Amino acid sequence: MIVVHHLSSSRSHRIIWLLEELGVEYEVKRYERMSNMLAPPELKQIHPLGKSPVVTDGDVTVAESGAIVDYLVSTYGSGRLIPPPSAKQDRLKYTYWLHFSEGSAMPPVLMYLVLTKVPDRAPFFIRPVVRYIFGTLLTGFVEPNLARNADYMESELRKTKWFAGDDFTAADVIMSFPVEAMAERGGMGAKHPKLAGYLERIHARPAWKRALETGGEYHLL
Repeated sequence: MIVVHHLSSSRSHRIIWLLEELGVEYEVKRYERMSNMLAPPELKQIHPLGKSPVVTDGDVTVAESGAIVDYLVSTYGSGRLIPPPSAKQDRLKYTYWLHFSEGSAMPPVLMYLVLTKVPDRAPFFIRPVVRYIFGTLLTGFVEPNLARNADYMESELRKTKWFAGDDFTAADVIMSFPVEAMAERGGMGAKHPKLAGYLERIHARPAWKRALETGGEYHLL
C-alpha cells in the first residue's frame, strides 16, 4: 500500500489530494514540525534528505513533489489526470507546469518567507540594518518576481480553464501550493481574477476537501 509521509503544514497535502482524485487506497504517516519549523529527524529514516513529501509504495520510495506526481499518475492513473499523447500541446503544457511549480514558482515564495521572517529574529541592535538589507532584496528582486509569475499564470489561465488545457489534470494539483502561497503573501491582486477563480474551483472539489480532512488543516509557512 502507498504510504504518504505527511509533514504538517507542508506541500505533502497535494499528494494526499492527488491520491483522493485517483481513488487509490493509501495511508498517511504523520510527522510534526519541530519548534524551529523544520521536519523531525525521523523523516531521514525514509529518505536521506529528511524532507516531505515522500511516499513509499512497497519497496519503492519516491521524493520530490513533481517526481511523486509523475509516479502516481503513470502508475495508478490509467490515463486519468494527464492529457492524452494525441493532445500534444496540452501534454507539453502539463509537463511544463509540473516543473514550473517547483522550479520557477516556489523559489521566490520561499525567499519571501525567509526575507520577511529573519529580520524579526535578528539581534535587536542590528535589526534595523537587517530589515533594510532584506527589504531592499524584497522590493528589488523577490516581489517583482512574484508579480511577474502571477501575471504570467493569469495570462495562461485566460486561454484555458485549467493549467494544462480545458480539463483538470495533476498539473493543477501541483500548481495549487504556489498559487495559494502567492495569494496569501499578497503576490496576487485584483488584476488576477483567473487565478482567484482557479483557487475557488480547486477548493470546491470533493477530493480536495477529503484530503483536507485526512491530512488536516495546513498553514502556508
